[in-house]
Order: sequence, then structure tokens, then C-alpha cells
Amino acid sequence: MAETPTVLFVCVHNAGRSQMAAGYLRALAGDRIEVLSAGSAPKDQINPVAVEAMAEEGIDIAGNTPKVLTVEAVKESDVVITMGCGDACPIFPGKRYEDWELEDPAGQGIESVRPIRDEIRGRVETLISELLPAGTGA
Repeated sequence: MAETPTVLFVCVHNAGRSQMAAGYLRALAGDRIEVLSAGSAPKDQINPVAVEAMAEEGIDIAGNTPKVLTVEAVKESDVVITMGCGDACPIFPGKRYEDWELEDPAGQGIESVRPIRDEIRGRVETLISELLPAGTGA
């Protein structure tokens, strides 16, 4: 896979989990992986507690805007990671799909969001190790 793999994170509102995951993937993989995120019913702004939780890790996602999930976004992605959006995600053959069952941080305080954030980080690190095998040299 010479080209840069593209990962799309999808949750219902594109305001919490998918934004945190995209933030981590951008921060940890840099430009070696293309990162997209979207929601099946996006909110008008990112969950401020998710922004705060990521800021604690030194990652700024405050400037991101929830985007609506498009068929095009799915088509141009190599890996589609859904987070509790169920049937709203279009399925295309030949793509790698993963469903990460994560608690929804919406309406929760920072104490509840930190463990969700930390679980997302662990999963993102695993994903990077799978997509960018060590020693393949960019």
C-alpha cells in the first residue's frame, strides 16, 4: 500500500468520539494517514467536554466542525470506523470496517469523558500499528 491510507471515523453527531479519534490519529500518525470524520446526524458544534479532554492531551480539536456523512467520504476511505451509528453508515465492498463500541460522551462531565478518550487513544494506536507496519519506511 504505497498510497497514504485514509481512515474515516463516523459517529451519529460527529461531535465527540469521532472527533477525538480523528484528533488522536492526526496527532499520532501525522501525514502518514489521511483522516476524515463525519456524522450521520451531525451536531452544529463539537462537544466542549471532548474539546477539553483532548486539550488535556495537548491536542486541539476546537477548530473542527461536525460534518455530515457522505457516500463520497466512505468511497474514498480505506478504513471506516463506526461508533454506534448502526445502519446509517453505507457499506461498500472491499473496505475494512470496524465498529468501536464506545460510550457516548454527550452530556457527560470531564470525569466521565476521560476514560472514553483514553480508550480511543489505545484503539487509535493499535490502528496505526496495523496500517503502518514498523520498518516499512515512509
